[in-house]
Amino acid sequence: MINLVLFGPPGAGKGTQSEKLIARYGFVHISTGDLFRWHTKNDTPLGKRVKEIMNSGALVPDEITIAMLKEELDKNPQAKGFLFDGFPRTVPQAEALDQFMKSNGSAIHFVVALNVTEEEVRTRIARRRTVENRADDEEEKLNKRITEYFSKTIHVLPYYEQKGRLNTVNGIGSIDGIFDNITRIIDGKATPVS
Repeated sequence: MINLVLFGPPGAGKGTQSEKLIARYGFVHISTGDLFRWHTKNDTPLGKRVKEIMNSGALVPDEITIAMLKEELDKNPQAKGFLFDGFPRTVPQAEALDQFMKSNGSAIHFVVALNVTEEEVRTRIARRRTVENRADDEEEKLNKRITEYFSKTIHVLPYYEQKGRLNTVNGIGSIDGIFDNITRIIDGKATPVS
């Protein structure tokens, strides 16, 4: 089993790369954004709490996020591995994820950070907004998410770097080229950044 965390700011290409990684490795994709959207769309008890928080542009509290993740992992006991997208966003979340995985007899094996500039992110999301019309791409919410990433989430990377699991990949370039760089890491053909 291989478990991977895919990092990057909103618009870094996590969703695109996740699809390709799932097709190649058979990962179960766990996107906190997708989970939040599913729970809110289906008006679950967790979804009602999440909707109010997301509408304000704030981050969902750890205990709600962990509860959703646990539910997803428990649903997939035969998984070949999990790809975490959009989580963890803080060092306490990273610590909680490590503890949770350890209690399940597993671990996070690779952390891949897609390195993309804020300018590139804003350009990509402007394009995405016209195509997908996602509620979380609205200007005000987007500004909060980008600020949150570059001021808080990015500080999770040193946590994984200290553990020897962080790998940084240039997130600007062709989709296939970025994918090839990620697969070289997973297949053991690249030296992890430490």
